[in-house]
Amino acid sequence: MSVLPYLVAVWIFLTGCYGLTTSRNLIHAVGCLAVCQSATYVLLLAVGYRDGGTAPVFSDLKPGSRPVVDPVVQALTLTDIVVGATVTALLLALVMQVAKRHGTVDPDELRELRG
Repeated sequence: MSVLPYLVAVWIFLTGCYGLTTSRNLIHAVGCLAVCQSATYVLLLAVGYRDGGTAPVFSDLKPGSRPVVDPVVQALTLTDIVVGATVTALLLALVMQVAKRHGTVDPDELRELRG
């Protein structure tokens, strides 16, 4: 197993974190948060990958004859994608409400939100 998928996941996560820290726009920050979330997809798929593995359908094979990939990791990845899309949609809806009420999406100009 190569370490390349793990390095790609770390690179994607750090790219999203960099964009999140340098963002001057709430919409851009939500997009960067989605990029950070996509690093978990790569990480989960890297954990569940098996070299030479096939789909875990045993209709024509007897169990144990060939290596198969773990279906739980694939299900977790699909769940992660759905949760990530839902969180992104919710955050974009909140940004739209902030823009409607305050007239800006620049976090520095939102004085009412400071503690």
